[in-house]
Amino acid sequence: MAERLFSAIVWSCAILIMAIMIWLVSGLMVKGLEPISWSFLISETSNAGRDGGIAPILTSTLLILLVTLVIAVPIGLGTAIWLAEFAQDHQTWAHYIRLTLDVLAGVPSIVFGLFGYAFFGLFLGLGFSILSGGLTLACMILPVLVRTCEIGLRQVDPHLHLGAAALGLSKTKSILHIFLPVAMPAVTAGVVLGIGRATAETAALIFTSGYVDRMPESLLDSGRALSVHIYELSMNVTGGDVMANASALILLLVIIIFNLLAYGLTEHWFGKGGFHA
Repeated sequence: MAERLFSAIVWSCAILIMAIMIWLVSGLMVKGLEPISWSFLISETSNAGRDGGIAPILTSTLLILLVTLVIAVPIGLGTAIWLAEFAQDHQTWAHYIRLTLDVLAGVPSIVFGLFGYAFFGLFLGLGFSILSGGLTLACMILPVLVRTCEIGLRQVDPHLHLGAAALGLSKTKSILHIFLPVAMPAVTAGVVLGIGRATAETAALIFTSGYVDRMPESLLDSGRALSVHIYELSMNVTGGDVMANASALILLLVIIIFNLLAYGLTEHWFGKGGFHA
């Protein structure tokens, strides 16, 4: 009886999660599916977002995500490898780094936005730009990315470490060819969580990438992300609800595509024997 009750509770939780997802997506589709078309994706925004498409918004969003991942993934993965594999002889440093990461993970996004505006925008002179927004988001997702990847690396079977040492493999080859492939699920989870948080972020981007809805010509141009566009249409533009729901559907699709790409790339890099020497 106890096992049946436990199984029923677990299944109920899983079904509840699926129901919430279906309810969310169906609500967006009912309210925002009509404007979506190929023209919607490639047209310029007009009439404060009430008409036209989201080509500049989508381009800005993808560029911001690209900057974020290019900066955050190498730094986050390198830090995680150091904490998991090299920090035994530097316990004090490792303790303070982990504490710093845990504190940063709990900092509100609006604080990251103010930091990005003050440091990247004013001090470094990047102003309201896609580069400033991407760098700010990279700082914001680093704590989750590092801690998730570190936990996965620390859970690698100790016998694999002993086997690699017995075979005379260097630390670098052991990490690239054995430990990272084994920790692939955690690496993927960290990247996916980072993508989800970065894609849905609004507060930090208002202060860094800006509101401009024209097509960006470079990373130093201001650009409006999809999340900021949805906020603007919902809160500040009369009659923008339909376009806001349509943009939310596209944002959800972008998140799904990037998650699938993260799974595919990590499987390609780590899932078949790791990096090639």
